[in-house]
Amino acid sequence: MDRQDPSSSTFEQFYRCYPVAFLDKPHLEKGNKVIMPPSALERLASLHIDYPMLFELHNPSIERVTHCGVLEFVAEEGLIYLPYWMMENLLLQEGDLVQLRNASLEKGTYVKLQPHSTDFLDVSNPKAILETSLRNYSCLTTGDTILVAYNDKKYYINIVETKPSAAVSVVETDCEVDFAPPLDYKEPEKPAPPSKANNAPPEVLEEEPPLKKFNAFTGSSRRLDGKQLAELAESTTSSVVKQPQREGKENSNDSKSSLASASVQQSGKLIFGANQKRPRERDIPAKKRSQEPEKGEQEPKFHAFTGKKYTLKD
Repeated sequence: MDRQDPSSSTFEQFYRCYPVAFLDKPHLEKGNKVIMPPSALERLASLHIDYPMLFELHNPSIERVTHCGVLEFVAEEGLIYLPYWMMENLLLQEGDLVQLRNASLEKGTYVKLQPHSTDFLDVSNPKAILETSLRNYSCLTTGDTILVAYNDKKYYINIVETKPSAAVSVVETDCEVDFAPPLDYKEPEKPAPPSKANNAPPEVLEEEPPLKKFNAFTGSSRRLDGKQLAELAESTTSSVVKQPQREGKENSNDSKSSLASASVQQSGKLIFGANQKRPRERDIPAKKRSQEPEKGEQEPKFHAFTGKKYTLKD
């Protein structure tokens, strides 16, 4: 449908749209270039327009806009063929009217993309794939969803942002590409904060009890003559008590040494070579010697091998 003013320098036409698959050219789905009728080429040639030829596509029923380039002028008059993904962006059905107008766009310097799926990030080199795929695109518009085909798979990518304007040309330009997290991306769950029970300090190793000091000769003591140590202590103590006190240093020292010896023997320790001084017979008065019973009469002497004897013969 031609509504072009012959005196105007702007190209503006209404066409009925159909997908490029109707022309048996499925490879055109990998870009944003359209097929226009030959009459459009004649009109564009007479106008002073910028190259490459860029156009604004507008769905007047819902006020949606995108931009495209042109590949060929071989369509039937009054018809235009679009990649199907562009028809989806404009919410167009087969045979719907679409308005086409020529446009002049600045060269893009920055593009931010957002894949629909994290699968696109799993390919070997996403930026290299985009660089190859964007060669089939003449321009990009903020808010569009483009199609990138790789290894028999189709990846849909949103145009989140473009600079320096909302629609830019990507023909023969150095454009910085950035990625936003995919739509299905989920941040890894943060580990749960440790509970109060887990805040307890680590178990302290039980300290081993200190080793006991070794004390030699702490067992019970026995005499070789068979006498009990207690009896010896009693006899020693009695002899010390009965001993008369003498004046002078010698008697005082003898008494102290005998008491020390007796106290040591009472504590259960063995005394080797104790210098215990016993009272001499001449120091004891005659009456006391006669009254003091002999030790042999009070206690039996020790006799070895006094038990029964047996022979090995029958």
